[in-house]
Amino acid sequence: MKPSKEAIADWCQQYVAHLLEVPVDAVDPDADFDRLGVDSALAVSLLIEVEERYGVDLAPEALFENPSINAVAGYLYEQSQQRVA
Repeated sequence: MKPSKEAIADWCQQYVAHLLEVPVDAVDPDADFDRLGVDSALAVSLLIEVEERYGVDLAPEALFENPSINAVAGYLYEQSQQRVA
């Protein structure tokens, strides 16, 4: 069963909180990554983890085109649905 968009967003929020060493509730899933303090190195780390966890290949541009946790979760969810179809 494929994860829901909400489950993906929750995991990404927890992962970003871990990377930034802040409480999960301090990470706004609608905030742009740069506002959260996610630099390019952290973004690449997130990209690698997301690819491994969800089995989806993401171009680095995907994070720039979807610059928040909720946007990435939506993108990942769409990609995972396309793989099923």
